[in-house]
Amino acid sequence: MELQKRIHRFWNAISAHDIAEISKGYCPDEGTYVVLEGPRLATKGFQMIMKGWGDFVTSSIALNKIIWTEGPYEEIVGDMGWISGVTDLYISVGEKEIMTTFRSSFVMKKVDGDWKIRHEHVSAAHPDPYGVGDWLKKEN
Repeated sequence: MELQKRIHRFWNAISAHDIAEISKGYCPDEGTYVVLEGPRLATKGFQMIMKGWGDFVTSSIALNKIIWTEGPYEEIVGDMGWISGVTDLYISVGEKEIMTTFRSSFVMKKVDGDWKIRHEHVSAAHPDPYGVGDWLKKEN
């Protein structure tokens, strides 16, 4: 529950377009790495991550809510931990409302008593990445 509470605080900052609080969610160094759900694929380094969030909070995108639909699962070992699961993300862009399902994973590091994101991976599932459908065999 510890990491889940921290991620919810981070998501609330995104909903509020609170760039100062969003920045507190990340390890503030250039080794922090984010794999994005968007066309850029990834961003490395605190400065570039914060530039992206700065551009986000001044855009027409509004985060309405995020709901864990599977998990979240978390584990903490020392000053490192991870949390992951499946999330439904509800946003508005102008008058248009969108819901997208993502796989969401965060590797967290405790820095000065607070959990911070060291690595973030949010991605949508590709409907048929290998052209064979789901290879998982169904039980008879």
